[in-house]
Amino acid sequence: MKNIFLVAGLFLSQIISAQYNYPVTPEKAVVDDYFGTKITDNYRWMEDLKSTKVQSWFKAQSDYSHNIINKIPHREDLFNRMKEVQKMNGDSFEAIQQRQNTYFYTKTKKEENLSKLYSRDLSTGKETLLFDPETIGENTQITNFTVDSKGKKIAILLSKSGGEICNLRILDLTEKTLMKNEIGPIWSEFGFEFTQDDKGIIYTKMSTADPDSNMLLKDMKAMLHVIGTDTKTDKILASREEYTELNALTEQFPMIYFTDDYKYIVLRLGSVKSENPIFIAPYSELKNKKINWKQIIKPSDDITDLFISGDKLFFLTHKDAPNYKITLTSLSKPDLNNAKVVVPESKDAVIISIHTSKNYMYYSLGNGITRDKYQVNLNNLATKKIDLPTGVNTSMPLNSRENDNIYCNNVNWLTPLTTYDYNPEKGTAIKSKYLNSETTFPDYNKLYTVKEIEVKSHDGVMVPLSIMYPKSIKMDGSTPAYITGYGGYGISYEPRFSTRLSVLMEQGVVIAVAHVRGGGEKGEGWHKAGMKATKPNTWKDFIACSEYLVNQKYTSSSKLIGNGVSMGGVLIGRAITERPDLFAVAIAEVGMTNALRSETTANGPNQIPEVGTLQNEEDTKHLLEMDAQSKVSKGVKYPAVIIRTGMNDSRVVPWEPGKFAATLQKNSASGKPVLLYVNYENGHFTSDKDVVFKEYADIYAFALWQVGHPDYQPIENTKK
Repeated sequence: MKNIFLVAGLFLSQIISAQYNYPVTPEKAVVDDYFGTKITDNYRWMEDLKSTKVQSWFKAQSDYSHNIINKIPHREDLFNRMKEVQKMNGDSFEAIQQRQNTYFYTKTKKEENLSKLYSRDLSTGKETLLFDPETIGENTQITNFTVDSKGKKIAILLSKSGGEICNLRILDLTEKTLMKNEIGPIWSEFGFEFTQDDKGIIYTKMSTADPDSNMLLKDMKAMLHVIGTDTKTDKILASREEYTELNALTEQFPMIYFTDDYKYIVLRLGSVKSENPIFIAPYSELKNKKINWKQIIKPSDDITDLFISGDKLFFLTHKDAPNYKITLTSLSKPDLNNAKVVVPESKDAVIISIHTSKNYMYYSLGNGITRDKYQVNLNNLATKKIDLPTGVNTSMPLNSRENDNIYCNNVNWLTPLTTYDYNPEKGTAIKSKYLNSETTFPDYNKLYTVKEIEVKSHDGVMVPLSIMYPKSIKMDGSTPAYITGYGGYGISYEPRFSTRLSVLMEQGVVIAVAHVRGGGEKGEGWHKAGMKATKPNTWKDFIACSEYLVNQKYTSSSKLIGNGVSMGGVLIGRAITERPDLFAVAIAEVGMTNALRSETTANGPNQIPEVGTLQNEEDTKHLLEMDAQSKVSKGVKYPAVIIRTGMNDSRVVPWEPGKFAATLQKNSASGKPVLLYVNYENGHFTSDKDVVFKEYADIYAFALWQVGHPDYQPIENTKK
C-alpha cells in the first residue's frame, strides 16, 4: 500500500496544471538602444528597492515560494543532517593570529551558529572566550579582527545579518571592555591594522553606509584613527578628492598596510582587477599633514601581488609569463625591467599564491586542483619543496613580524579540514595541538570516488572537471547530478570540503565542479579566455562539462541540476538560455543575470575591468551576450529554476535576481516552477550556519523534487 501511495504522489506532482499562479508582476516597458540594438526591459521599475510596491512584490514572491517549498517533504531532514555533519566536523577555527605566546582566533563550536573570539595561552593551554558578538546585538557577526603588537587590544570588524557594511570596534583586554567608538563604515573585505605604537588604526572608510546608494562602493578614503579620539577627527591618508596626484578613479579602493618592519606604508588602489597602482611612503609620513606618496607599480606592469623585506621588493607577476613568476628588485632603486627572477614560470603549473613569515616566502604551484608548496629563504633565496601531508593546499603565517610559525590546512573534496603546524627550519608538519578538534566524521573515501578529468569544450580546449560519485553508482543515466562552476576574476574553484554538498551527495547525487575559463586554474591566460569578448567560453565550457556527465551516463538531462553563484549567475543564466533542454533544474544564487544593468549599481563600476562598460560599443556587444535576462524567449521550455537573493546584498542587488525570475515566470512554457527565494536575514553570504543550512535544505529539496527523487515528492498540489 505504501508503494501505491508513493506512485500516486508522483503522479499528482506531474499532472497538476501547466501554469503556476505566480504573484502578479506589472510590466512597464522601457526600451534601451545599445548602439543600435534595442532591448525591452519590462521590469525596470523593480530597480527602485526603496519603493513600497517593489518591497511588496518581493514579499509576495517570498511568501509564494515558501508556500510551495513548505509542501516538499523531508526538508527538515536535510537541515538536521547538515547540522549533524557540521557537529561531526567538530569546532572550526578561523583567522588565527599569534602574539608572543598566545593564539588569537575565531571559533565556531560544533553546536553553535556563529563564531566567537578566543585566545589560547600556549604555555598553559588555557583557552579564554574574549568576545561573543551577539552580546551587543542579535545577528551580529565577526567579519575579521586584528591584534595589536602586545596582545592588549583587538580591533574587531562587525556586521549584521550577512550584510557587508561593517563597523570596527576596539576590545580592550586589560579593561575587558569594548570601547564605545564605532569606526566606519568599512566594507567587509578590507583590511585594517594597528600602528607601530598600537595607538592608532589604519583602515579604508566607505563614503556612505546607505546600501541603496550608488556611492556605496565609490570614493572611499584611507584613514588613520587615533584610539580614544572622536572618529570625526580621523586623518585622511589617501583619497581621490584630497590626493588628486594619485589619479585615483571613483571606483578604486585605497587600501593601506605597513611593511613588516614598519619602515613603509603601502597604498594599493584596489579594484576587481588584480593589477593595481601601488604606492609607498616612509612610515614617518604618518606624522605629516599630508602623505607624500611615491608610485612604484603601474597596472601595465602586470603585477598582482608584492611584499617588501628590508630593501628587497618581491613581485608576483604574469608579465611575459601567463603562469606567473616571482621576481625581485631593490626598493630604494626599483628596476622592474631588469628584476631578478627568483621563481621562474612553470610550463605546466601556475604560481597560485604567495605568503611570507619573518624569514621565508611560501608559494603554491598547481593547476587549480592539486598543489605543490615551496619555501624560499628571504636572506639567501634558497628554494625548497615542502613535504606536506597529502591534500594540504593552504598555508598562512601566524605573525610574520615576530616569527616563522605557519599553519597549514589539509583540504580536499571528501575530507574536512585538518590543520598542521609547519616548521620551515626543520621542514616538518605536525597536526596542530590547539587548532583542531575531535571529529566523528564518516570516511567518505570508502563510499565515494573522486575523479579529476578534462573535457573537450566547444572549441577543442580541454576543461578540468572534478566528479564525486557513489562507488555503487549505476552508469545508466538514472542518477541525479549537481554541477556547479564560477569562472570569474581569475579565481580558481579549488578542492574543499562542503558540509551542505556532502549531505546532497548522501541523497545519491553525483557532485561535479566545472573549472571553466574565466577562473584561474590554468593561469592568467585561462582568466583572459573567459572575460569580456571571450566570456561565452565560461558558459560553453559549463555546457560541455554538463554534456559529458550526460553522455557518459553519470546522469541524464532529466536528472541534471545546474548551479551558479554571484558571477556564476552569468554561467548558469546563459547555460539555461542557450541549452534549456540540458538541465532539469537551475539554481541561480545571488547571480549576475542582468549584466546590461549591473553597471548602474553601486558595485557596477568596480566590475568594468572584468565584464566591460556600456560606454564602449565593443564592450556593450559582450554585455549583450552575457545578459541572461534579455536572452529569455517566449514559449521556450526552460528547466525548473530557483533563484536566491539576499535582501542585504550590496554586491548583486536583489532586483537583478528578481527581474530574472519575473522574466522566466512570464515566458517559460515548460510548466515547471520558477521560484524567487528571498532571504531577509542574509546578504551575498552569511556566517550564520542556521541561515545557510535552512536556505540550502529548501533549495536542495526543491531540486530533488524536480529530478524525481522519491523522498521529496509533494503529496499536496504545489500550484495553488
